[in-house]
Amino acid sequence: MDQLHAMQVYLRVAELASFTQAADSMGLPKASISSAVQQLESQLGTRLLHRTTRKVQMTQDGQAYYERCRDLLADMDELQSMFHLGQGGLSGRLRVDMSSGIARHIVVPRLPEFLQAHPLLDLELSSTDRRVDLVREGFDCVLRIGTLVDSSLIARPLGHLRLLNCVSSSYLARHGQPQQLHELAQHQLIHYLPTLGAKATGFEYIDPASGENRFLPMPGKISVNNADAYLAACLAGLGLIQIPEIGIRDHLETGSLVEVMPQYRASPMPVSLLYAHRRQLPKRVQAFMIWLAAILQPYLDQPSPPADALRR
Repeated sequence: MDQLHAMQVYLRVAELASFTQAADSMGLPKASISSAVQQLESQLGTRLLHRTTRKVQMTQDGQAYYERCRDLLADMDELQSMFHLGQGGLSGRLRVDMSSGIARHIVVPRLPEFLQAHPLLDLELSSTDRRVDLVREGFDCVLRIGTLVDSSLIARPLGHLRLLNCVSSSYLARHGQPQQLHELAQHQLIHYLPTLGAKATGFEYIDPASGENRFLPMPGKISVNNADAYLAACLAGLGLIQIPEIGIRDHLETGSLVEVMPQYRASPMPVSLLYAHRRQLPKRVQAFMIWLAAILQPYLDQPSPPADALRR
């Protein structure tokens, strides 16, 4: 195994904290993964990883080596792609993550044009409601909806998604249309909980008088942890949902969903692109991020940042 490939192996083991998971993700035998790391340690004359029966953890030298390896491999990747630009454009693998709704309604329908412009790229698209670990799972960038927590990742804000209060036409026929906050006590809210069993926050709204964000407890017989189930429950007439307009425009046009209480909308949800710190992002990642920001722009409350901002 050559030196560069051994470094790639080490990065995957360090990121996943597991020889087995690294082997699975790279399609290699576990013995080859272990041997590559041992050879690196022998060549460097230091231990890179602490190994126990329960976990694998980087040593202090291993952490320093990881940081240098990551930058070096990114530079090598960039150097190699330079010579492909005149022979068919960008090349290599892109691994990205975004919500299932954004993927289904916006990105996937437009992907043919992106891949036609860059036929040498291979795209791995993850779409899930859980928050992936960008570094540990080897993603080049992720599109995240919602408030960001403190992180070592680089964040590029793209704008905000409008949230609407919606019910199905069948729900309206049975229960009537709420007009004011006090009426919500007689209605049902479908609770969206990333972790089932957690405490529901209730109906979110911006107070028209103060402009502050508030939550109103509200009854509901069903809780879900998946965006598709959230929408399906509403279409089935089980209650009210607060959902980005981006994924329900067709339902609003056909009348299967109806917006209620527009004067009490929740705060718009921020949309951000996240990526790991690198001195220079590979051109294929830059190209995808610029394209993604452009196709999202019509759906956001504020315009995307200039293209140059995504290259820094």
